[in-house]
Amino acid sequence: MNDLLIAFSAAIVGGALRVGVPFLFVSLGECLTEKSGRINLGLEGVLVLSAMAAFGGSYLSGSAWIGVLLAAAVGALLALLHGLLCALPRVNDVATGIALMLLGTGLAFYLGKPLIQPQAPQLPPIPLGGWSASPVVQAALQINPLLPLGLVLAVALWLAFARTRWGLLVRLAGDSSSATRALGYSVNGIRLAATAAGGAIAGLGGASLTLFYPGSWNEGISSGQGLIAVALVIFARWSPLRCVGAALLFGGAGAIGPALQSIGISQGYYLFGAVPYVLTLVILVITCRPGAVAAGSPGELSSTR
Repeated sequence: MNDLLIAFSAAIVGGALRVGVPFLFVSLGECLTEKSGRINLGLEGVLVLSAMAAFGGSYLSGSAWIGVLLAAAVGALLALLHGLLCALPRVNDVATGIALMLLGTGLAFYLGKPLIQPQAPQLPPIPLGGWSASPVVQAALQINPLLPLGLVLAVALWLAFARTRWGLLVRLAGDSSSATRALGYSVNGIRLAATAAGGAIAGLGGASLTLFYPGSWNEGISSGQGLIAVALVIFARWSPLRCVGAALLFGGAGAIGPALQSIGISQGYYLFGAVPYVLTLVILVITCRPGAVAAGSPGELSSTR
């Protein structure tokens, strides 16, 4: 019984660290974008297109790290397109984001057709289970090498928002575009840079999908994680550090089904696969109330634009 409990606990922790990595990068990217006063619902398209680009780059070059760089570049370019379109007069962020989501997923599905069967070089895992003699625990604690980068990015964004001139400008653009213009800064320029940088960060989440877990390319690789990340940012109250905890929470929720399978319980597997989506709905119901502005929300997001 104790061995089963240890194996289940290790599977949950390891699963949270694996499944939570894409959530972490996409939520950090959306957090940066929304801090500047712009919403990017197109990050689902960014995630899928970046995942395809990462796998294709790794397959063609023979280097998984080249795939990671390509994923970040593709994510930045698609998000940059979103930023450029949103800078035009009378263009709605939400509608443009939905259009970019469809564009990104459509391009990924079309360009990624030849990549469904091949195998590409994968990112080498970081083994954290050497302390245990159990093969199940050792396998569960194979950590994505991009996870430490995500944690560093979260701390860096938190420090930047709190203590750097660049971070204060991003927050200013997100809280008051009028005050930003009065000080002589370009609101569109700040938001364009933040949106592109947010897309590059989200692109790293795409790379983690195809180059680590599940480690292959297929058209259902994302399962809506890019859209869930928007709710995750609201739950984290636009704090990069809270995004880490929220990503691990969602990752752990998504790991319940595989963890039960790892100890021989397969009944209700597909039901447990729906836990992240149910959790998203619960969080939105609890945190979003009609007529109320969520704590920590950038001021420009609450205005009608």
